[in-house]
Amino acid sequence: MPGRIIEWIDQRFPLTSFVKHELTGYPTPRNLSYWWNFGFLAGFVLVLQVATGIFLAMHYKADVALSFDSIQHIMRDVNYGWLLRYMHAVGASAFFFVIFVHMARTLYYGSYRAPRELMWWTGQGLLLLLMATAFMGYLLPWGQMSFWGATVITNLFRATPFFGDQIVVWLRGDFTVGDATLTRFFSLHYLMPFVIFGAVMIHMVALHTVKSSNPSGLNLAAKDNIPFHPYFTAKDLYGLGIFLIIYSIFVFFIPNSLMEPANNIPANPMQTPNHIVPEWYFLPFYAILRSVPNLVGGVLAMGLSVMIFAFMPFLDRSRIPGGARYRPLYKLRFYLFVLDMFILGYVGYVPPTNQTILIGQIATVIYFASFFLIPFISQKEEVWLMKRGLPPEVIELIEKEERDKEERKQKRLRRQGDTA
Repeated sequence: MPGRIIEWIDQRFPLTSFVKHELTGYPTPRNLSYWWNFGFLAGFVLVLQVATGIFLAMHYKADVALSFDSIQHIMRDVNYGWLLRYMHAVGASAFFFVIFVHMARTLYYGSYRAPRELMWWTGQGLLLLLMATAFMGYLLPWGQMSFWGATVITNLFRATPFFGDQIVVWLRGDFTVGDATLTRFFSLHYLMPFVIFGAVMIHMVALHTVKSSNPSGLNLAAKDNIPFHPYFTAKDLYGLGIFLIIYSIFVFFIPNSLMEPANNIPANPMQTPNHIVPEWYFLPFYAILRSVPNLVGGVLAMGLSVMIFAFMPFLDRSRIPGGARYRPLYKLRFYLFVLDMFILGYVGYVPPTNQTILIGQIATVIYFASFFLIPFISQKEEVWLMKRGLPPEVIELIEKEERDKEERKQKRLRRQGDTA
């Protein structure tokens, strides 16, 4: 009976061929490590967030007089409401952790380079959508940190030339963060995950067009690829099991460890907290904002700190494949960048003092320098490594890329000659 149903569907929709071509039979490099699991984990957490968010929305009241109490109602009166709320709150942190590791793997192995630039840029678009969704969701509990965090962040848009005040009023729906702000943030927070689903589909199409990268950085021949199922299915499920163990520890034993205690106090516009702190995944960018004394400069620096990742395919012009695998200077730069992110996160978390501001300014300079030095590192490192000697397969790939580039140049010249 199941076979007859599938056959009936296949006559009207290419279900079996789609599953085989895009999922089970998708050709995958056999040397993928567990660092490639985090893309699958990101998709799993997205589904988890949407599912828990839908059930939470059934009991949530987007009203400044009722929102905080509706959260308490969910926690105390709704059957397993506490579980849904903790799964959603911890899931937000898990989502950013998985995305950050996924991005770090891409940066380390150079998976953003040709021909995968569009795939990298669609991933950057997903990061921006995720940040916007998380920011709007942070206001919904209507606690002290939610209210004042939204007030501070929306105020940053005053730095926009000519239209700053109008943009702030448009974002808030009022002159202050209030009922209109909460209503529109709730609506957008509920809508954005479905937009993210569409962006994920575009990201997957880009991935399946250029195929997956691998730790070697070499474009493996067809004979070196294997079907995605069952080998990588089992590998992803193993990674999912490890993730669920850690995720469950946070949900059941330490759910409040990632939440600011001040957010358990109802929002009070007349009482400003001593220290306004965003969620941990925004702390490095918040530290960059605070490190620049000028408002416009701080907002530009914070925006550039997120957008600069999109320029990686242009900054890294090295012909050596494998990312940091064969490149010691690039590897050192990568580890310094990761350390700098932790320092910025610490600076963004602690109250501002003369000492922490100075540390933040130094860390901010290092943050941007780690990107702008990449072209210089690529050039010098390639010359040094070519003299020292590279593995034969790497030299062969570089020579092949040079031949392909020359062929493309000759074809372009011929086309121009024919046109003339």
